[in-house]
Amino acid sequence: MTNLRDLITGRTSKDVAVDARGLHDFLEVGKDFSNWFKDMTEYGFSEGQDFTPISAKSRGGRPRIEYAMTLDMAKELAMLQRTDKGKQARRYFIAAENKLRDQEVSKLRLPRTPDEKIQLLLENSGEANKRIDTVEERMDDFEANQKLDPSEYSAISHGVTRAVNRYVDDHRLKLTRDQRSELYKDISNGLNKVVGVHTRTQIRAKDYDTALKFIDDWQPNTATKMLIQQMELPLEA
Repeated sequence: MTNLRDLITGRTSKDVAVDARGLHDFLEVGKDFSNWFKDMTEYGFSEGQDFTPISAKSRGGRPRIEYAMTLDMAKELAMLQRTDKGKQARRYFIAAENKLRDQEVSKLRLPRTPDEKIQLLLENSGEANKRIDTVEERMDDFEANQKLDPSEYSAISHGVTRAVNRYVDDHRLKLTRDQRSELYKDISNGLNKVVGVHTRTQIRAKDYDTALKFIDDWQPNTATKMLIQQMELPLEA
């Protein structure tokens, strides 16, 4: 059985990666890995930003493609499964992310205890002031980029689903899976563009209200409507 601890490599938030095949095995998805991963990338993930293909060999020596994912993508894929395994994986990835963040923040912490403050005062004043300015700038940047808490992320994800279902119901549409997927891609891509991220899991807390407003006001663009109409099963009004 795949262990979640074996899926993550890297020591900082910048170089951490998650093994896609290992996550697939842990989730016990009822579909082969290649087709499952292809389906998952249709939720708005991009090669080179969210995942990277890696040439490898199977146990029998045959060539195959593996994928290294960002921690953000791994969290979203786990959530999309809507299973207990998916919840377990997502909680683990969030805990790993928090641990990395705490380690990075601890390195930026300003002196708090009397001894730390005295030590700082004893150092060269010019260097000390320069160091404090740098730390404060990095702390301000960290606070400005706080991610959504789980309840806010859940509200946005459920809002996206409700918006698509509302559009389908309001227009009395009967859609194939591929047609409905185009609507999800449309709202996901629009949402990411409005808040300036590549994937939904990167949305910052400061953009939460903007994200909700976009979801409430969303309508698919003309290109998406035409693409759906050109698909194998036409829309039924």
